[in-house]
Amino acid sequence: MKKIIFNSKEIIPSKIVCIGRNYVEHIQELNNEIPSSMVIFNKPNSSISNELYWISDDCHYEAEICFIIEKREIAGVGIGLDLTKREMQARLKSKGLPWERAKAFDNSAVFSEFVKFDGDFKTLRLELFINDKLVQKGSYDLMIYKPAQILKEIKTFMSLEDGDIIMTGTPKGVGTYNVGDRFIGRIYSNKEILIEAKWEVLCCI
Repeated sequence: MKKIIFNSKEIIPSKIVCIGRNYVEHIQELNNEIPSSMVIFNKPNSSISNELYWISDDCHYEAEICFIIEKREIAGVGIGLDLTKREMQARLKSKGLPWERAKAFDNSAVFSEFVKFDGDFKTLRLELFINDKLVQKGSYDLMIYKPAQILKEIKTFMSLEDGDIIMTGTPKGVGTYNVGDRFIGRIYSNKEILIEAKWEVLCCI
């Protein structure tokens, strides 16, 4: 089973619960419709990675503010990359089929370490740089569904175990990437950096 690091300890998440279409400008950049209700899908434990691999020419990065669960509540925060095979996802959506083949493949959920967070969610924001260029930025204010709403909705139909991860959706600026690209992701609380993660894209395995 794959592991992540939370407060310097290894944790095994049973699953990753992902929120789709949670930023209006990202919905618009992919020409999607704003959903009438929360879009939720899962990634399995096997999708977890602490390395960033090149997957395919159509694979997009999607940086997200992520939370880790303890006692059915949000206990910590980290940054994640939700890798997506975009052309495959478009084909599946056009046929009304599930997204797993485009979203839940091995190494498609790349995570930083997680740190304890019991502050105000309203202070959180995300930045992603590729080769020193800012490509994505997002914050609590831009989310359609806020962390408390997300947690409440998931609990209506799914049990959350200690170590499970919630990915809260990606802001605009997604795109493809290449072997050797250098990623730097940061999560802030106001002006304080809570997490900084660095990845260099490796050849596919």
